[in-house]
Amino acid sequence: MRATLMYSAGDVRVEHVPDATIVEPTDALVRVVRACICGSDLWPYRDMPPVEGGRSMGHEAIGVVEDVGRDVRRVKAGDFVIMPFAFSDGTCEFCQERLQTSCVHGGFFGSGRVNGAQAEALRIPQADGTLYVLPTPADDALAASLLSLSDVMGTGHHAALAARVAPGKRVAVIGDGAVGLCGVIAAKRLGAEQIIMLGRHADRIALARAFGATGVVGERGEAGAAKVRELTGGFGVHAVLECVGSDTSMATAMAIVRAGGAIGRVGVPHYDAIPAAQPAFYGNVTVSGGPAPVRAYIEDLLPDVLEGRIEPGRVFDRVVGLEQVPAGYRAMDARESVKVMVKP
Repeated sequence: MRATLMYSAGDVRVEHVPDATIVEPTDALVRVVRACICGSDLWPYRDMPPVEGGRSMGHEAIGVVEDVGRDVRRVKAGDFVIMPFAFSDGTCEFCQERLQTSCVHGGFFGSGRVNGAQAEALRIPQADGTLYVLPTPADDALAASLLSLSDVMGTGHHAALAARVAPGKRVAVIGDGAVGLCGVIAAKRLGAEQIIMLGRHADRIALARAFGATGVVGERGEAGAAKVRELTGGFGVHAVLECVGSDTSMATAMAIVRAGGAIGRVGVPHYDAIPAAQPAFYGNVTVSGGPAPVRAYIEDLLPDVLEGRIEPGRVFDRVVGLEQVPAGYRAMDARESVKVMVKP
């Protein structure tokens, strides 16, 4: 089968690899119908050292179950499924607490233990706890939004929950990528009164406004923080959704959150220590977040997708075949595309 491998920074190839197969009795085999490139894939694309044999890429997919192991009970061949970016058994203590990304028998797709989803097919460990079976196959109109539930929409929702977004709250979203845009959707869905998007790209800002952003701040650093405070009566926002993962974005989050507020960080952190710890302490600021347990959120978000109340699939602005995945990486790295969908 064909699959995407990254050999080093900037070196992405689509190659023939051994077919995905059932290995454990709790596995399922899924034929990928849609996959995509994630903003977090750009971190290794920019700085990954050479890896012998390449690293299998991709952790978001929807597809059709082709086969299941003998111990799989809830999933069967022919089911149309959403594959969250982490696999989990669904039964351990953390899964029962709706924190599947900390499953004691779990892990992450494309991490080395399991092949990635930018491929024609993949093995799903712990299939019963991982896969979410949809009532009917997805038509083309809904495929993009259903695919977003495998990561970015659930991750934006996780940021909003971690930041304690609630009716009447003032919210800022840092990062105008797919997760940040989905964070705008989540904040509006949870009843935020004011949603400020921090971003500078016209196409993304237009989409943020369509999703519910009430204001935009294009300045960065202290100038950006001052503008946010100006828009919020001088005190800052109740909730910050930090969707980038850099030290500068986290410093901005600390600068714009009001006393007693909360920061939900979902950008994979590329810093060793949280900036401005002293002001956060004396301001009673809560910092929370991490890898989103999107498996727990699918059931919450799916009805709004199916009934058209939210359209997170609009973050996909380019569709490529599997052979064009390297071009998709280049487009996202150059900010020529928000998020690229892959149609094997």
